[in-house]
Amino acid sequence: MLKDIHNYNARAVAAGLLLALMTGTAFAQLLPTAPALGQSANGVEQIEAATPLTLQKAVALALEANLDLTVAQREIEAVEGQVIQGRVRPNPELAYSLEDQRTPTRTQSVQINLPIELGGKRAARIAAAERGRDVAVEELNTRRVEIRAAVVAAFFEALATQDRTALAQDSVDLARQATDAVAKRVTAGKVSPVEETKARVAEAGVRVELAQAQSEQRSARARLASLLGANPPRFTQVAGSVDDLPNVPSLDDIQQRLSASSALRRAQLEIERRRSLADVERSKQTPDVTVSLGVKRPNELARNQLMLGISVPLPLFDRNQGNLLEALKREDKARDELQALNLRLSTEVLQARERLASVRGEIDVLQREVLPGAKSAYDAATVGFGYGKFNFLEVLDAQRTYFAAKSQYLKALADAHRAAADMDRVIGASESTTTLPANKE
Repeated sequence: MLKDIHNYNARAVAAGLLLALMTGTAFAQLLPTAPALGQSANGVEQIEAATPLTLQKAVALALEANLDLTVAQREIEAVEGQVIQGRVRPNPELAYSLEDQRTPTRTQSVQINLPIELGGKRAARIAAAERGRDVAVEELNTRRVEIRAAVVAAFFEALATQDRTALAQDSVDLARQATDAVAKRVTAGKVSPVEETKARVAEAGVRVELAQAQSEQRSARARLASLLGANPPRFTQVAGSVDDLPNVPSLDDIQQRLSASSALRRAQLEIERRRSLADVERSKQTPDVTVSLGVKRPNELARNQLMLGISVPLPLFDRNQGNLLEALKREDKARDELQALNLRLSTEVLQARERLASVRGEIDVLQREVLPGAKSAYDAATVGFGYGKFNFLEVLDAQRTYFAAKSQYLKALADAHRAAADMDRVIGASESTTTLPANKE
């Protein structure tokens, strides 16, 4: 019997070990899924970094992740509490009084005091709270316009620096080819070794320019990424054409859009809010009435007596004149601030429009005259150098002239987009400022 029990226990232990081994094997097969998830997440980030960032996607990401918009949204939610509080009515008051401690002559009374607001206090309070909510909503709209304009300016700056880096890289490649060509001609005894020294010095200078362009590109990408809420940047390239220039809006269009801008709309709503607050203080000059209803029971009479009462404060000294004066002066201040803001924004928009028009003129000259001439001179010098008609110094000067003109062209394009973004920051984007392709070289 003991032997059978021993054999049974041995079989049970063996079965348990086999089950544990099978379970562990199955669990071990499932374990690689966790690293796979991690690899998948890294893969997604790599895909995001490899996918070029477009302007539309950049604006969408900024409006979704920017913390300033979150702060403005929280302000709207907070001001909503003022609207709710403004709609409530004053609470009634329950009062109890006891006269005389001796039971035969004791008198007890219970009454309810109901305050009644007069002078339109509740309506004025609600209107002031609603105007405050409108100001908060318009503040959110203003932040949206500012963030969009900042993203547009940063995007085209990153795009311009990206093109400048590519231009500098092409310049390095051409300088290297020129150095190799000069070295071969020196080896063949066709030119002096001094030409090779000049070529290598020129190549080193171009490499320095490439390093500077790469540094500017990294800085521009970091500024754009900060607006998108991504630090470090999750993109390596921006996709777009920096040659797509915005139109110069007309003066009439600017005036119409400026009058409807979020910044001025917010200032106008602030005037309305201050006017509503002045109405609140004015309504307080009308005293409220308190109506009382209760029951009084004197023990001497052994019966209940009905109590009715009304109370009104006498505005002999405090007529809320100080608070009303402050509210009226703050309303005047808001009007003055609107006029000052209108003048300042008008000046900023007109200055940005003038910059855009001036830069577009500069770009037009670069496209029609400077770039074609510099490119033609550079190509002619390169071909002539190959045939021995020009020395390397002449080729180097032509190359520098062409790439300097190209860099100036890219800088002018970035300035044009920055000026357009400055206008959009004030008056908002519209169809009149949509980008149109510039004349390609």
